[in-house]
Amino acid sequence: VQLQASGGGSVQPGGSLRLSCEASGKIVSVIVMGWYRRTPGKQRELVAAMSMTGSGNTEYGDSLKGRFTITRDNAKNKVYLQMNNLKPEDTAVYYCNAHLRSAAQVREINNYWGQGTLVTVSS
Repeated sequence: VQLQASGGGSVQPGGSLRLSCEASGKIVSVIVMGWYRRTPGKQRELVAAMSMTGSGNTEYGDSLKGRFTITRDNAKNKVYLQMNNLKPEDTAVYYCNAHLRSAAQVREINNYWGQGTLVTVSS
């Protein structure tokens, strides 16, 4: 199982970026996918997460809802993170995360991480 993230880059304050993350491999079912971020000297924090089943409940990090929106494409085991009105404090490495059942471990829900993509917000 792999998580492939893309879409990071540099943007000026007030700009927008869209991140995407696709889970691939021998996957039985994806339960939750989302994004976390880490900045130097800080712990990794939740950005947004979305249930990949049912109605797709979402959860956002503090103060991010309204600027960030997570959406999904269940057919592709993929999530997108639309980030608008970006601020310098949003500069971080963003990590894709998934809780899923793989074909190798059908009875367990395991936690997977992508490789991280850098988002830099600077004028």
